[in-house]
Amino acid sequence: MSITELELDIIGQDGNAFAIMGAAGRVLKSAGLYTEYWSAYYAEATAGDYDHLLRTTMDYFDVI
Repeated sequence: MSITELELDIIGQDGNAFAIMGAAGRVLKSAGLYTEYWSAYYAEATAGDYDHLLRTTMDYFDVI
């Protein structure tokens, strides 16, 4: 499974950056991919502003 196939439901959820990254981490853990992808996702997501975080999250996950 590709990480981009993982659904991440952030629509209508708490929109702060920590909540989004927490949801991403939970999805990765439930798919058994946390160790493999978390560091890269976190480094990229936190490398810019909030808009960058959202773009990175949409690159890594199927945001619904």
